[in-house]
Amino acid sequence: QPDNEISSDCNHLLWNYKLNLTTDPKFESVAREVCKSTIAEIKECADEPVGKGFLVSCLVDHRGNITEYQCHQYITKMTAIIFSDYRLICGFMDDCKADINLLKCGSIRPGEKDAHSQGEVVACLEKGLVKEAEETDPRIQVSDQCKKAILRVAELSSDDFHLDRHLYFACRDDRERFCENTQAGEGRVYKCLFNHKFEESMSEKCRDALTTRQKLIAQDYKVSYSLAKSCKSDLKKYRCNVENLPRSREARLSYLLMCLESAVHRGRQVSSECQGEMLDYRRMLMEDFSLSPEIILSCRGEIEHHCSGLHRKGRTLHCLMKVVRGEKGNVGLNCQQALQTLIQETDPGADYRIDRALNEACESVIQTACKHIRSGDPMILSCLMEHLYTEKMVEDCEHRLLELQYFISRDWKLDTVLYRKCQGDASRLCHTHGWNETSELMPPGAVFSCLYRHAYRTEEQGRRLSRECRAEVQRILHQRAMDVKLDPALQDKCMIDLGKWCSEKTETGQELECLQDHLDDLVSECRDIVGNLTELESEDIQIEALLMRACEPIIQTFCHEVADNQIDSGDLMECLIQNKHQKEMNEKCAIGVTHFQLVSSALLCYQWMPVLCFLFCRVDVVICLSTTVRNDTLQDAKEHRVSLKCRKQLRVEELEMTEDIRLEPELYEACKSDIKNYCQNVPY
Repeated sequence: QPDNEISSDCNHLLWNYKLNLTTDPKFESVAREVCKSTIAEIKECADEPVGKGFLVSCLVDHRGNITEYQCHQYITKMTAIIFSDYRLICGFMDDCKADINLLKCGSIRPGEKDAHSQGEVVACLEKGLVKEAEETDPRIQVSDQCKKAILRVAELSSDDFHLDRHLYFACRDDRERFCENTQAGEGRVYKCLFNHKFEESMSEKCRDALTTRQKLIAQDYKVSYSLAKSCKSDLKKYRCNVENLPRSREARLSYLLMCLESAVHRGRQVSSECQGEMLDYRRMLMEDFSLSPEIILSCRGEIEHHCSGLHRKGRTLHCLMKVVRGEKGNVGLNCQQALQTLIQETDPGADYRIDRALNEACESVIQTACKHIRSGDPMILSCLMEHLYTEKMVEDCEHRLLELQYFISRDWKLDTVLYRKCQGDASRLCHTHGWNETSELMPPGAVFSCLYRHAYRTEEQGRRLSRECRAEVQRILHQRAMDVKLDPALQDKCMIDLGKWCSEKTETGQELECLQDHLDDLVSECRDIVGNLTELESEDIQIEALLMRACEPIIQTFCHEVADNQIDSGDLMECLIQNKHQKEMNEKCAIGVTHFQLVSSALLCYQWMPVLCFLFCRVDVVICLSTTVRNDTLQDAKEHRVSLKCRKQLRVEELEMTEDIRLEPELYEACKSDIKNYCQNVPY
């Protein structure tokens, strides 16, 4: 009992007794008698020489395989004795003696008569091990044989928290406070304490001990008893622990999660127990950035400058995501890559509950706007995106959602539904590899661009997407239209133009509108992307979600038939243009439709003028193209020089030219001052 003073003589006598009990050959006969049948079953222990004192340690190492009740009880007691002092753990002193001296772990509590302070020696070595992983050029390195010994001891103590002496004494009161009714064994108390780690009333010393334990799990998944046990058969089934991989790599929690997540995403069967454990540990990694050495190594400066003091409940990670989005300064490429890797390892796109910060911020929105979708379904994120700028959305949820979506939009695999529906198309058309494999020829960000190129091909062009994949590509396009930062290509190619022309346009949807308004002024790469998006909007107005919401009453009244049957034909936009002057038309919808017309007029010039009408632009291009179409028709040309899509748009353009003076830019420019002087109150 830790609270009672034990005399030094008694303490010394106990030490010698324990030492003899675990190593003296005379005591070995007890183990051989009690565990006779077990020893015969476990080859490694059966091969131990008689009288050398190694048998008990061997049985302790394999106690997870002991089924004989009396033997299991005996070895459990022996384990508790051995783990009360690191010097009793077979081979540990030999493997770590030099490291104990190097890290100065032998004198944690000088002068104190604490019989239990030996647990501090192991804790000191554990901290040295995790600290080394968090430094680029560690000053002190733990030897390989001691690393193995530390992780092995942590693994052997993974089922019963009493065996981790440092954690047991650090968390005694917290165990009573949070986990009083949790039965010890099979790692249950550890799991309970992990779940309460960020509670306000959790003691700091217990929180530190739990964090160290979690960091060891991140280095070797076997340090978690429940994870190793629940996923043992699945790991073997999907070759996640193949022998030819380096031990340090295959043991890492991140490698295990990526391997098993890949199996799940391929539609393979992973046991529900294993998936439950995976969910817990993915949530754990998202909740505490310090469990990922790569984040500490790569984002140390960003955390110090922008995100200090936000350690708990995933707030630091979301702060870093905000920095990456460009809302709080600049971030290094290594930090951005480390964050992207962590998002893939934890895969919150598959279950929003993994991201605790998002879950807490969006709980009220989910309960009202997405209550028809079952909890944990990947479509919850899509539902939240659909309600992004509606009255049901709350500000905190909006921020957390856009921070996460920034990373999901940069790797198509992280959108679970998109990957499930399109993995066959991506393999066939874009030559992609497995879920957890990357290709230099087709990086993750390029795959969606490839799918998008094939989504709008005609039957004549061939190699089209499947219907269900195409629907998902359209869904993503609708979401990306909400925020330019969710479109990686647009943000990359238009970054200079956004800063030059649109720095003051920060409201919803304003940035893309601004780029469209400055189409003439954009650099060619940015103009091409903005042009493609604008053309896409003409075919599928639903991509312009804000315009759709503004025009919903008009669509329901005048355009419901084409809205219900629309198949990328542009009929819905044409219907809105035709009904723009109905008395039911509201101001927001009218402004949005007119803006679209103006942009389309300018875009038409850039798409066709270089080919057929190089002397003209703006209104003249419509006349030039119309003349080309007329000549081809009158001359019975075998193949029209102007595409069918453009010919259809021309009919709309010709009707529109007299509808609004702004659609004839040269006339508008010439008359601007007169409009202001004489016709200021007259609608365009």
